[in-house]
Amino acid sequence: MRRIFNLTNALFLAALVLELVPSRREGVNAWYYIGLVLVLEVFYILNVLIKKDDEKLQTIGDVTAIVYGILIVWEIFTTKTDLADRHLFPSPSSVLGLLISELPEFLKGTLSSFQLLFAGYFLALALAIPSALVIGWKKRLYKAVNPLTKVLGPIPPIVYIPYAIAILPTFKAASTFIIFIGAFWPVFINTLNGVFNVDKRIIDSAKALSVNEGSMLFQVILPATLPSIISGATVGLVMSFILLTAAEMIGATSGLGWYVKYFSDFADYPRVIAGIIFIGVVVTGVTFLFDKIERYLLRWRK
Repeated sequence: MRRIFNLTNALFLAALVLELVPSRREGVNAWYYIGLVLVLEVFYILNVLIKKDDEKLQTIGDVTAIVYGILIVWEIFTTKTDLADRHLFPSPSSVLGLLISELPEFLKGTLSSFQLLFAGYFLALALAIPSALVIGWKKRLYKAVNPLTKVLGPIPPIVYIPYAIAILPTFKAASTFIIFIGAFWPVFINTLNGVFNVDKRIIDSAKALSVNEGSMLFQVILPATLPSIISGATVGLVMSFILLTAAEMIGATSGLGWYVKYFSDFADYPRVIAGIIFIGVVVTGVTFLFDKIERYLLRWRK
């Protein structure tokens, strides 16, 4: 029988009992805070009833407990004691209220950001993977290009912004280029090294079967390199999100990164924090989906 009285549920009760303490800040709608706590607990209880894997359930419980802990500390230092600066540290309920009221703006920003993000990211995948496959397969090319990747790869993509603006025809193209550069090198370098380090026995076996070069690259080398490609693609995706704000500063008028930067210029910290949290939710959703795709593509390793 699964335990009911555990740390996660204890923190849930503590989060609710905390609302019995009088607030030191005026005009705070506590129902936003209470609603989030209840939603988290319902999510956790449903997993307790559905999940059969104790290890996964424990992880979900631990993550939920951490979220409860953050909410409790945040609520204590803002709403309940007012120890934190009101301007810099809004209450959880204030931020949650903005997450709901600003949802249409966030969704519009998400669409705008995705258009920019995935244009640069998928262009990087389309160019990095085939070129790295060919270069990694040709030993002479690999030895010539590999030292260059050690020089060009570590250069921060944001240093290219002035040249991107000067050379490319539109601000959107310049923004896409910054995302592209940030994603290109992790994918290219990981794929390149993955090809070069493919087990020689696999290649020798394919040669013994008289496999032609095209089939060798795409039916032998590509599947063998897939773990390295996906590893690079994951890093490239993370880099793309990191560069999103910098890219959206180049003439953008919408987007999640633009939203945070715009309101930070006006010192509107409740909206800044709400924007950061929403970006975190979006990134978590995208990486979760990417992880599912990775597990599907690499299911043969199990």
